[in-house]
Amino acid sequence: EVQLVESGGGLVQAGGSLRLSCAASGFTDNYTIGWFRQAPGKEREAVSCLSSNDGRTYYLFSVKDRFTISSDNAENTVYLQMNSLKPEDTAIYYCAALRPFAQDMRVAGNYVYWGQGTQVTVSS
Repeated sequence: EVQLVESGGGLVQAGGSLRLSCAASGFTDNYTIGWFRQAPGKEREAVSCLSSNDGRTYYLFSVKDRFTISSDNAENTVYLQMNSLKPEDTAIYYCAALRPFAQDMRVAGNYVYWGQGTQVTVSS
């Protein structure tokens, strides 16, 4: 059974840091992993993605230089280090696995497996 499990969310003050983890299991091949977030009343948006093919990364403009995506292949885990957090980063954060041969890793509809999400709340 394919499974993605996020952890590491929580409540933090503005300027603080959190590290999210996405533990993958049941996969028989490497998958590109994306981190998405969804705030109340807003659409789900891609925050950061890591290509399994060439290591290419994507970052949402508003998180560049603050967030870093990385992976530990031995642990089958993808991390999202979030620094200098802002109240506008408050959302449920999801990790997801990209559908094979999908072209655009920024598009939520191209992802086939999703975790249950972890809440990140940044207080001002």
